[in-house]
Amino acid sequence: MENSTVKLAFAERYAIEEELGSGGAATVYAAEDLKHGRRVAVKVLRPELSAVLGSERFLREIRIAAGLSHPHILPLHDSGEAGGFLYYVMPLVDGASLRERLTRERQLPLDEALRIVCDVAEALDCAHRHGVVHRDVKPENILFQEGHAAVADFGIAKAVERPGAPTRTDPGFVVGTPEYICPEAYEGATLDGRADQYSLACVLYEMLAGQPPFTAATPQAVAMRHMADTVPPLTTVRPDVPPGIARAIQKALAKSPADRFPSTLAFADALREAAAGTDVAAARSVAVLPFANLSGLPEDEPLADGISDEILQALTRLEGLRVASRTSAHALQGRRLDARTIAAELRVAAVLEGSVQRAGGRLRVTVQLVNARDGYLLWSDRYDRAMADIFAIQDEIAQNVARALQVILHDDPQRTLSRTPTRDVRAYEYYLRGRQYFRQTRKKSLQFAREMFQRAVALDDGFARAWAGVADCCSLLHMYYPESGADLDLADAASAKALTLAPEDAAAHTARGFALWRLKRVPEAEAEFETAVRLDASAFDAHYFHARLLFGLGRTEEAAAHFEAAARVQEDYQACFFAAQSWAALGRAAESEAAYRRALQVAEQHMELNPDDPRAATMCAVSLCRLGRKDEGMAWADRARAIDPDDPGVSYNVACLYALEGQADRALDSLEEAFRAGFGGREWIAHDPDLDSLRDHPRFQQLVTGVT
Repeated sequence: MENSTVKLAFAERYAIEEELGSGGAATVYAAEDLKHGRRVAVKVLRPELSAVLGSERFLREIRIAAGLSHPHILPLHDSGEAGGFLYYVMPLVDGASLRERLTRERQLPLDEALRIVCDVAEALDCAHRHGVVHRDVKPENILFQEGHAAVADFGIAKAVERPGAPTRTDPGFVVGTPEYICPEAYEGATLDGRADQYSLACVLYEMLAGQPPFTAATPQAVAMRHMADTVPPLTTVRPDVPPGIARAIQKALAKSPADRFPSTLAFADALREAAAGTDVAAARSVAVLPFANLSGLPEDEPLADGISDEILQALTRLEGLRVASRTSAHALQGRRLDARTIAAELRVAAVLEGSVQRAGGRLRVTVQLVNARDGYLLWSDRYDRAMADIFAIQDEIAQNVARALQVILHDDPQRTLSRTPTRDVRAYEYYLRGRQYFRQTRKKSLQFAREMFQRAVALDDGFARAWAGVADCCSLLHMYYPESGADLDLADAASAKALTLAPEDAAAHTARGFALWRLKRVPEAEAEFETAVRLDASAFDAHYFHARLLFGLGRTEEAAAHFEAAARVQEDYQACFFAAQSWAALGRAAESEAAYRRALQVAEQHMELNPDDPRAATMCAVSLCRLGRKDEGMAWADRARAIDPDDPGVSYNVACLYALEGQADRALDSLEEAFRAGFGGREWIAHDPDLDSLRDHPRFQQLVTGVT
């Protein structure tokens, strides 16, 4: 369908903005609802299908589905006919679909998969009790909003089914997607809720196994397998699935509806019951909120922030515990939400919140762990100690959270949690302040962070983590602002010192790997990054900087894998963004789009907390442009320039934006501006997909020759 024709047809009611996707039955557009001032998704049926159906039958079925109301059902705002087009309107959900997530991750953690399928089962049960069978349950129709799964397109499958279609074993005459259609649909039987149960079981199977139970080269072959083949045992491809859960899925995938569960809710209950006694039932997931600074003194903010961060990092090292990322937790700061609402948004079973108050040499830390299910306290405590006991307090809190959530600790929990970095409290405070500023990649912030780390090691020469901080600051300064070799020399010396002091510490190996990379000693750098991950699989910096190294070497597929690994450890906007760039460079459109959407979401959250970060603003800009939202992208670019017009990283990213827009001269002007300002990521240029439109331009070639 021509976008201009669609825009004209809907001009009085909806301002069509952009096409979001197209399927066999409809094309989806992002639009503004002019009457209500909200952004919506307008789904327009294909003209040839509209001609066959007629508006009366379509709108009758849509009206039935519109009566459904449930938290896990995406509501229907509107439907009708405009300019000869049949359409229906739903909320524009910012979260990705389950299909996008499966494209990105392929297999999901067991607890996540069960949570999603139970949300969907409740939605389907509601529809079935009102006489509505979905008939097209698949990952594309399962969306995520506010931390929960929501089912879209109720009633559409029946509405678009051609009247009088012959009963044949041929997917051409069956509404739905072959990989998720129940056997009786191919036989022309009357369908009830057990048909949706079968499809939902196919979806759960895919979430766990990485592919649906039946696949084949053609839709007809898939249909035959659904009707005749035995379901491949789930435990052969996913051995960690508890036997009871595998049996429940097998029952829901029975060929005969009579052999399945009586309802989707019964299927969900069987899954929950099968999970009882396993790690899944314990719901071992937690969010650590930023601790409140009750002293009211700005200089104590790094202390409160640092204590909650250290506890979060300790918890991420616990086997069997899923911890919400720092970015996600901090994005909720200041919104005055209760713990249950926060837990729902972050999809966790418990929330840890606390406060810190210092008076002289004394410290009071108050903490409480809240059960998301009922809002009651699982555990709480107050610590009134000397400042010198700060590390013991952090360890005790992490241990108590672990016990409250019944987490299985490593063989040596003390080795896992108790990692007292220094016995000098003043040195530790300088270290915390350095970590706070290290997260900002602006030059002055990195220089201040380095000064804080240097003050820490001046007080405690054996403080390995602080030496690693000195090295990391110097390596980043050399990467982004390579003004002299002094930073590189100090990175070399400080990282070597850290490794000598703490040869079993992942942070020391990461710092050494980063410095060696900047020294162009690539094989040694890779070995250090790999050692860091072996010592601590949650070592974000090791994954992230290894990925940066690999991208610069042109080993793009490996880089993508490491960026994704970093993003799984920590929802960092740069890791998500560079994962998207890596997929784009590889020509992997689906993975790239999903990663850009994730990068945009995380970067926008980051900007809420750090509104003066120009590089995050430019990454929002490029992500929006990549997602087709060009005007919004240019607005973010203007915001980035207004924050810091002299930042070379900003100029480089704006150059990328202009290159994506086809504005070659403006892109090259910005690129030259970045180099004049001291842009240091020059090894990135050779493989950055955002600059592909410039590569044949003589001015670009001359520019690159002059800087490499």
